[in-house]
Amino acid sequence: MTGNAITSLARRAKATYDNLPLPLPVVAAMAADLLLAKVRPLPLPGPRALHRAAGAALVMAGVGLNAWALAERRRRSPGPFALERPEELVTTGPYAFTRHPMYVGWWLIELGAGTLAGSSWVLVTMPAELLVEHPVVLDEEATLVRLFGDTYREYAGNVPRYLGLPRA
Repeated sequence: MTGNAITSLARRAKATYDNLPLPLPVVAAMAADLLLAKVRPLPLPGPRALHRAAGAALVMAGVGLNAWALAERRRRSPGPFALERPEELVTTGPYAFTRHPMYVGWWLIELGAGTLAGSSWVLVTMPAELLVEHPVVLDEEATLVRLFGDTYREYAGNVPRYLGLPRA
């Protein structure tokens, strides 16, 4: 590969990563889960087959939720898709059930991966991750209020932040 080809590939990879909804705290927590499971195994109680089935179901649910949310955002983006620069408030698809479906999707993936591995460490690292991530979510919501004003406030009053039943 030539220098120009490598530079072009690096730019495309960075552009893809910049549009990838992968929160750093999720990556850190999953890495901690793996490391802790190797250094100090802490197995989940119960049969291994149950861990595998439940873990796989959680991972698939999380992947499905993320894919659905991304597809809905892309579908509702009038211009070039930029995840961190919304041009329109999306309130349809999974956004009708949770204001942050991609965060919820990643949490399902993380919980599922830990369950699939049969490790209880995910039950320790995940709450810590959520405490780190929640202020980031609140900051994102403040940005959405600045961008969309009363429209976002009304949406936030009707749709739960993470999980729950819609209020409207």
